[in-house]
Amino acid sequence: MPKSLAKVQKKLSKKKGKISSLHENSRDAQKLRRAGARGEKLERLAAARAKANQPHMQRVAYFQGAAKAAMGPIEPQRIHGLIQRYLARHDEELAELKSQRRPGRPTSTREDLLKQSIAVEDREYDAGFWIPDMQDEDNLAILKAWNGEWTALNTFKYIRLSRDGSLQQSNFPPKGLS
Repeated sequence: MPKSLAKVQKKLSKKKGKISSLHENSRDAQKLRRAGARGEKLERLAAARAKANQPHMQRVAYFQGAAKAAMGPIEPQRIHGLIQRYLARHDEELAELKSQRRPGRPTSTREDLLKQSIAVEDREYDAGFWIPDMQDEDNLAILKAWNGEWTALNTFKYIRLSRDGSLQQSNFPPKGLS
């Protein structure tokens, strides 16, 4: 049985001719409504999935930019510097939001969200910050050639690098301290 709205419309137009002449509660009209609702649901789920994947994509894209500037494998001290710059990416916006707020007024929602995300990423750095492995030459070449698609992220090797310098292998997608 056809699932997509276009297939249902095509099948009904072959059968009936003009689709606009359907009765409101006919079986064919119900098929069209179900197919339309299915399509909307799939679009909603795809948008939610893309929104949930966005932080991982942004993180890998940031480190891809750093990898493109590097000639060879990157040493751990430089990676720590990159991580600290990544963690400080919201500092200017946070300072601007603080300066715009009048004294005695509560913080804005955006400011609260930024503080929360900064705290979460800082705790992650203490436990082990999830990044692509930039110490491996082969992985670095793959990272430089990454085209920005979610499906290509599983081809990289990942590590967790903590603030104290401990390093452990990780996997994709990150779950807990994998």
